[in-house]
Amino acid sequence: MARGSLYRNKTLNLHNENYEPMAKELILIRITGEDRPGLTASIMSILARYDVTILDIGQADIHSTLSLGILIRVLEDNSGHVMKELLFKASELGVNIRFFPVDADDHEAWVKRQGKNRYILTLLGRKLSAHQIEAVTKLIADQGLNIDSIRRLSGRISIAEPRKNVRACIEFSVRGTPREGMQAELLRLSSEMGMDCSFQIDNMYRRMRRLICFDMDSTLIQTEVIDELAMRAGVGDKVKEITERAMRGEIDFRESFTERVALLKGLDSRVMQDIAENLPITEGVDRLMYVLKRYGYKIAILSGGFTYFGEYLQKKYGIDYVYANELEIDENGILTGRYLGEIVDGRRKAELLKLIAQVEKVDIAQTIAVGDGANDLPMLSEAGLGIAFHAKPRVVANAKQSINTIGLDGVLYFLGFKDSYLDEKGRE
Repeated sequence: MARGSLYRNKTLNLHNENYEPMAKELILIRITGEDRPGLTASIMSILARYDVTILDIGQADIHSTLSLGILIRVLEDNSGHVMKELLFKASELGVNIRFFPVDADDHEAWVKRQGKNRYILTLLGRKLSAHQIEAVTKLIADQGLNIDSIRRLSGRISIAEPRKNVRACIEFSVRGTPREGMQAELLRLSSEMGMDCSFQIDNMYRRMRRLICFDMDSTLIQTEVIDELAMRAGVGDKVKEITERAMRGEIDFRESFTERVALLKGLDSRVMQDIAENLPITEGVDRLMYVLKRYGYKIAILSGGFTYFGEYLQKKYGIDYVYANELEIDENGILTGRYLGEIVDGRRKAELLKLIAQVEKVDIAQTIAVGDGANDLPMLSEAGLGIAFHAKPRVVANAKQSINTIGLDGVLYFLGFKDSYLDEKGRE
């Protein structure tokens, strides 16, 4: 068949014993203009009248402007009638319509491309500029990937009534095989341009995440509780210095933990209630927990902090599991400077993630882990989706995904949630 010719196929006419072959054509229809109720239905009624086969259809609506594409297969004898009626209907509706013949070989090549790997690239920030989108789309092109679709996950932005906690998120569906270094380039762009990028393979596991595990200190809350306790004990500077070194991965977590707890010896345990009631909750946690609970996620806290504060958050948000460290308290309610049981360090966090997944009968690929420190890296690596949140440079460099520009509810966009799908409380 000559390139550029319309696709023809031989079909039996079952109503005539002496049938004649009937040719069919492939035509791409593009409709643009002001959207209105019933537009698509009126187009389909014409196609249905001529028994047209729909091979593909896609529609986007941006600021009440419609862009509709339909790939049809139609009898050659009917194609002229179909196009004529569609032209009249388009004129009546006040929209633009164009027709493009599709070559058979081009169509088959397009069909075969559906077997290529598909990925989801999520672009996230307080706001997104043309410069940021240009940089990401250029990287996609340089990697030899093709953009199949683009959609906005964040809500519409008012310019008349600016809102607090503005979030902007765009999701690209791309197809192909990325070359080595894609993740590193995204990390570089994120750092240089003040945005966050997530790059995930698009499979059923991504669409069926069921278990999410959080670090607590500097993740769910904007402080390290051991630092808060240390300030009450008058050893704040000493403990904070050790904490920072541990989070940066400069010293072993177990060693640092033992040293810091020892410095708390003699502190009245009653101060823990006051600290718990005044914990600075991280931006976005209320919204994130509401949505996760509403949609049936199992939630766990896996923390190198202390059980008392984890259980406080558990009651506040309905969290399913809490694993943290237990401070030893004597009969007079005074901290002894020791701890009880096994230290929840990085290795233990990864073990607990796998254990909870087994208990909940969740495949490890359906799990999410979120943390900020070096001791979170093992569970971030183990989880199906590991997210570094406002993390130390070493953690960001080793995590596949990171959020540094907005609150913790940015996790929802990495999970594919769209603001418009949520109720009013979920969109706050």
